[in-house]
Amino acid sequence: MASWYGPGFHGRKGAAGGVYDQEDLTAASIAFPLGSRVMVTNLDNGHSVEVTITDRGPFLKDRKIDLSHKAARMIGMLDEGTARVRITLISKPAGTRDVGAPLRYWVQVGSFSDEHNAEQVRDKLIASYADVRVVDVLDAEHRRYYRVRMGAFATRSAAEARASDSARFGFPVVIITE
Repeated sequence: MASWYGPGFHGRKGAAGGVYDQEDLTAASIAFPLGSRVMVTNLDNGHSVEVTITDRGPFLKDRKIDLSHKAARMIGMLDEGTARVRITLISKPAGTRDVGAPLRYWVQVGSFSDEHNAEQVRDKLIASYADVRVVDVLDAEHRRYYRVRMGAFATRSAAEARASDSARFGFPVVIITE
């Protein structure tokens, strides 16, 4: 099942770092890595659209993808709000998990535009944890960020335990999935 999102999120920052534009051919999904390209076909009318996964969602159990307003219009599902769809993976960014593989959880303790700042945080944490690394990320506007992460953890509860323990260092802690 697919749904669509638009006006309430238009102009807000998405999980991939870019600003959501409801008239771009994008979608939100937790089934595919950010940056993946997928073909979404409305099973009721056969119309298809290619979109890029730029955000996380939908958060309703029966839905696999939230399409942008434009993508939903192109496959004829605006009025109904939802549609039965087939989602076909076209491509995914190198180094990301395989579709269908279990989610991995990471504890992120900072995101920096200056690599030196990220390395300082990593160096402080590495004395207590062996799995601390700096991940170099390029966002949708081609800005480079350096994210300090720990993990990967197989379960959310394991990531939460690490997040709770590492909060003592005073850094902002966020649990992310990939």
